[in-house]
Amino acid sequence: MTEEIVVIPGDGIGQEVVPAAVDVLQATGVDFEFVEAAAGDHVAEEGGEPLPDETRDLAANADATLFGAAGESAADVILPLRDAVDSFVNVRPARTYPGVDALKPGMDVVFLRENTEGVYAGHEARLTDDVSTLTRVVSQSASERLAEYACEFAPEGFTVAHKANVMRETDGLFRDTVQRVAEEHGVETDAALMDALAMHLCLRPEEYDVVVCPNLAGDVLSDLSAGLVGGLGLLPSANIGEERGLFEPVHGTAPDIAGQGVANPCATVLSAAMLLEYLEYDDEAEDIRDAVESVLAHGPRTPDLGGDAATTDVTNAIVERL
Repeated sequence: MTEEIVVIPGDGIGQEVVPAAVDVLQATGVDFEFVEAAAGDHVAEEGGEPLPDETRDLAANADATLFGAAGESAADVILPLRDAVDSFVNVRPARTYPGVDALKPGMDVVFLRENTEGVYAGHEARLTDDVSTLTRVVSQSASERLAEYACEFAPEGFTVAHKANVMRETDGLFRDTVQRVAEEHGVETDAALMDALAMHLCLRPEEYDVVVCPNLAGDVLSDLSAGLVGGLGLLPSANIGEERGLFEPVHGTAPDIAGQGVANPCATVLSAAMLLEYLEYDDEAEDIRDAVESVLAHGPRTPDLGGDAATTDVTNAIVERL
């Protein structure tokens, strides 16, 4: 069966790392049909919308989508794309790799981030020249949906991040709902204030395995963890919906190195592995992870990891190991 994959490089280094991930996907031997689509700042600069309707429709109907990064238009691109695939959870693994200089060797944490609401729901207003407001949205239904996924993903148990001591109604609802659903499934949980959790991740990350987070907390805590494992060039992510998935590196456009050919493709390649897993090509996904781990351990490596290799060098090395 041919799998249709929409490919959206976006802006900056997305133009370099997404083609690298496509090369790796092609090397697996899976029957893919790649359909390239445009989105991002460069589309808006050419006189269009940063996310054309055609691109959104392609993502909404494809088997899966591989996305790079968007610049200033990020909120106008990635949020509607996640909505197009009905993504309710953003899965962000953060782990260390042999051969990579990491602040916390042995760290291996997965963040399950609520993906539809919170402060990213888009309800902002400028009331006066002096005052602007942001409405934070937390619903029981979205929290239940995330909790159901978390129970299936981590039946051995997980940590619930929250700030219910201050945001009593919103984070209180999130925490209580997730823990209630987990209890109904017989899944053990513990809860942690998200600011204290940030400190504990820096000091004792080995105490955590899976962390279930509200939207903004998941964004911040996973980026913090990237700094502990060796950088954003190593963190993939999966936006999971009931019937569609959108896969993207956690990093942004990296304008300081865009166009130089030295961007680390590993986060995007690992996102492609998550895409394969989502489509139930588990063996091929594991092959990619093994190949990436081998390259990270033995080289070549891009400058962000202390090497001097180009993006193409790392990509070719991964393909060769496949």
